[in-house]
Amino acid sequence: MVERTGSWRIFGEREKVDSIMGGTMAEYGEWNRKGATLSDVTAQKEYKVGRDFIVKGIRAGKLEYREGVIWGNPYLKVLRSQLERFIIEKLGKDYLLKEKNQAELRKIKKEISALKKRLNELQSQKVVIEKQ
Repeated sequence: MVERTGSWRIFGEREKVDSIMGGTMAEYGEWNRKGATLSDVTAQKEYKVGRDFIVKGIRAGKLEYREGVIWGNPYLKVLRSQLERFIIEKLGKDYLLKEKNQAELRKIKKEISALKKRLNELQSQKVVIEKQ
């Protein structure tokens, strides 16, 4: 049952309950744990899965979700552990590992770049101080 009202909504209340009851329930406090949740936009960046993939998981009862709005932009928030299980089920473990490794590599490259920039700044400060 998909609702379209004045406000942004994807699912009716019954589908929310079915989603929660049909799939694996979240552990106590999992929604509050740092890094345990991610938005549909972050899932796209980290795992290369679109919003449609997440919506299919919610409708199949495999993913619990919460709706949110930041600066007027709606998003879906899902549990990382459930999303990873759903990705393995639909796309395979190799796909998940490949995407996780790619995300980690991007993070490392970004950190290396930031450290190089900081090193250059420090070296230029060193030169200025040594000239004085």
